[in-house]
Amino acid sequence: MSAFAGGPARFVAVFALCACAVDPYRLDAPRSASGVELAPYALHEECFRLDVGERIDFYFESVVPVAFNIHYHDGNAVVMPVARDNATQESGDFTADRKEIYCLMWEAGAEPSALEYRVRPRR
Repeated sequence: MSAFAGGPARFVAVFALCACAVDPYRLDAPRSASGVELAPYALHEECFRLDVGERIDFYFESVVPVAFNIHYHDGNAVVMPVARDNATQESGDFTADRKEIYCLMWEAGAEPSALEYRVRPRR
C-alpha cells in the first residue's frame, strides 16, 4: 500500500511523521570539519542539544586568531559559559548545567581565517 493511498491528508500525515524523526541538534556521534573558511568578521557555529550533566569534548585550531565561545540563548540574552578572545587553538571538556541548545562559535577579526574543529559527546 502506498503512502498516497487514502488521499492527500494521509500523505501529509506520513510526511510529517518522517520529518519529525530526525533531530538536527542531537549529538550522537562526533562532528568535525576542516578547511572552514571565515571571511573578515564572519562567524561559524556548530550547535547541538545537551541535557543537564551531559558532556562534550572539543578541539579547534585556526590559521589566525579568532574569538571562540560556547553559548546558549536565554530569551534575548546570550549566555557564554566559555569565551576566548584571540585564540588559535583550544581544547577541553564542557558539562551542561542546564538543558539547552549549545553552540560552539568562532568569529574572525579583521583578517580572514580558516579552522578545523571536532566536538564529540562524552557518555
